[in-house]
Amino acid sequence: MATWRLVSMILFWQVAASIIYYSVFAATPFFRDEFQLSGFAVGLVVTSLTLGYAVFLLPLGAMTDRFGERRTLTVGILGLSVGALLVTVAWSYPALLLAAFLLGSLYGTAMPGTNKAIFDNVAAGRQNLAMGIKQVGVTAGSGISALLVTWIAGILFWQAGFITAAIFGLLAAVLFFGFYRDDGGSGAASYPDFGGLARNKPYRSLTIAGFFLGAGLFTTTGYTILFIDESIGATVAYGGVVLALLQVSGSVGRVLTGWLSDVLPGEPRKSIGAILLIQTIAGVILFVVVAFSDTVLTATAALIGLGFFVLGFTGVYYSCMATLVGPDEMGSATGGGQLSLTSGALVAPPAFGYLADIYGYQASWLLLAGFGCLAIGFIIYVIRTEPPVTRTAAAVE
Repeated sequence: MATWRLVSMILFWQVAASIIYYSVFAATPFFRDEFQLSGFAVGLVVTSLTLGYAVFLLPLGAMTDRFGERRTLTVGILGLSVGALLVTVAWSYPALLLAAFLLGSLYGTAMPGTNKAIFDNVAAGRQNLAMGIKQVGVTAGSGISALLVTWIAGILFWQAGFITAAIFGLLAAVLFFGFYRDDGGSGAASYPDFGGLARNKPYRSLTIAGFFLGAGLFTTTGYTILFIDESIGATVAYGGVVLALLQVSGSVGRVLTGWLSDVLPGEPRKSIGAILLIQTIAGVILFVVVAFSDTVLTATAALIGLGFFVLGFTGVYYSCMATLVGPDEMGSATGGGQLSLTSGALVAPPAFGYLADIYGYQASWLLLAGFGCLAIGFIIYVIRTEPPVTRTAAAVE
């Protein structure tokens, strides 16, 4: 399969899957009203979603190795579609949490399957750009879901957005299974060996940074619409537009930084790490700006900027990871890195919501700025520390 045809098909799958997954984030104002939730309880919905993702991420990664990405990604998008329909029939808050958990668990097919497709089929000199383009599917899908859920809710009812997303997911499953081809998998499932990776100091430092980066990413996505509605005073529909623009900005960031990672001279670990460091520093500054924003224009501009830096870092995060581990460790390293990102999303949204309930949104955004400051220190360590491997995944031609 031609490289860019493969990347296009993976991008299509990622968009469809992310529309469904991120519909939960876009629907937080409707969950709040439907079930009379506090900010903390809204955060637990996001936590339940990401907990399902975290719990099943590694087992589904092993299944991807065994059966190949074509079958696992098809099953994943089918399961996501069913999960979206379950959200629409949730009759209570506990039922909503369970539906969110089940939906999130099937999204666990995304990172192992799509990353396997990229690293197995794209040459090293184009992997970073391909990764950035593939990651656009996440922000594009999230942006579409923000507009879809809020727009349809204004015309019909909030469940209509999830039903529409589920129908699109079913269509995507048919098309992907019909046209995508892979090698069928290895036929044997294996689980990541984290013992060796844990002894890799720069990799360990990067995954710790990933915890704090993931906290900022997922919390920003989950609370943008509520913040615009409750703190700034604009409508939920406008909040949906802001979230969509934030995702567009993140898409630009992912492609641009992916391209820079391929073309910048010098040692890849240092050059790619420097890009990630700049993104993190800019994110901290913008979190502070959002915290003190009191007008629609200022908040909108700052949030769009956050999209570029905070939502735009994931491709560079994995590109940097490829400069720290050997070629045969990249699959395990990816699983550990994604688990770290997701773990940040387990604790940060409820904490953000609790602070918003008690002290206001200013304290909540400053919490994310503090997380970013912690990430900065760990990224600097990555840049300054040589990995304990003679040949890295990024060097494979």
